Amino acid sequence: MRNRLIVGLDLPNIGEAEKAVAELGDAASFYKIGYQLAFAGGLDFASELAQSGKNVFLDMKLLDIDNTVAKGVENIARTGVTMLTLHAYPKAMRAAVEAARGSGLCLLGVTVLTSMDEADLVEAGYEYDPHSLVLRRAEQVRDAGMGGIVCSAAEAQGVRAIVGPEMAVVTPGIRPAGAAAGDQKRVLTPADAIRAGASHLVVARPIVGAPDRRAAALAILEEMDGAATKA
Repeated sequence: MRNRLIVGLDLPNIGEAEKAVAELGDAASFYKIGYQLAFAGGLDFASELAQSGKNVFLDMKLLDIDNTVAKGVENIARTGVTMLTLHAYPKAMRAAVEAARGSGLCLLGVTVLTSMDEADLVEAGYEYDPHSLVLRRAEQVRDAGMGGIVCSAAEAQGVRAIVGPEMAVVTPGIRPAGAAAGDQKRVLTPADAIRAGASHLVVARPIVGAPDRRAAALAILEEMDGAATKA
């Protein structure tokens, strides 16, 4: 389960991130680096983590013209990180897949952010509700040849039915029972996410914001393991 739990290092600087990694020890082997840390030296830190044997999920949500996406993916693949996110736009995904070919980098298509609900999508100009849009993009991610998809755990079961058993289904917005949802709107517990078909769970604040980070991570791993055992 340690390879299926991705700890989000949503922290302000490298010093705090290094402290979190040290405190977690062998309770975590997979880390997410997103915008906050990436723009505070996190890209170099991602390479350091990868070189030390950790798995790294680089959550950059790339989207641009095909050539720009391709060149960015080529450079990211050289860093040794494990996963990289792009917004699930078909042309961008196809360009990224070609650029990453042969590298071992797992490309993930981001569907609908877990902080968004139907009202947010309407405001943004989409004609789909979140569930319908996620399933449409799951088909596009699969057809583009991507390595996996990022979606709410609430949609994981439907996505798994579309993408099949081999592709990664990565679910952020995970909250243990009793934890505050914060700015997330479509959340599930770790156990429910595993039962729904998620391959990887991204957990940030419930772990890095806990008084005892290692204990928090171990509790989530135990819940994940129990759900997998009963599945």
